[in-house]
Amino acid sequence: MRASELQAKDVVDIADGKKLGTIGDLEIDIEQGMIKALIIPPASRFFGFMSAGEEIVISWAQIVKIGSDVVLVDLTAHVDGSYTSYGISPFSNDAY
Repeated sequence: MRASELQAKDVVDIADGKKLGTIGDLEIDIEQGMIKALIIPPASRFFGFMSAGEEIVISWAQIVKIGSDVVLVDLTAHVDGSYTSYGISPFSNDAY
C-alpha cells in the first residue's frame, strides 16, 4: 500500500463511531523502517485557512483495521500511557 492510498482513507474511532478526518501525515521510525503514528490535521473551517482544534496523533498500535476505504482506530487504547514516544508527558502544557 502506498502512503497516498492510506491518506485517502477516512479515519473512524470505533469507541464512538466518530469520523476523525483523513490522514495528513505519517510519523516514521527511520531506524526500524516502520510507521510509528498517523497524524490527522485539524479540520479546516474556511477554505483551509482557519483550523479548528489540534492535530490528532494516533499510535500505530491503536489501529484496529485498515479497510478498503476506512481506517478503524481505538483511541481509548492507551499504548504508551506516559507518551514517551512523543517526548512529552500526558499532562504537559507544551505538547505540540
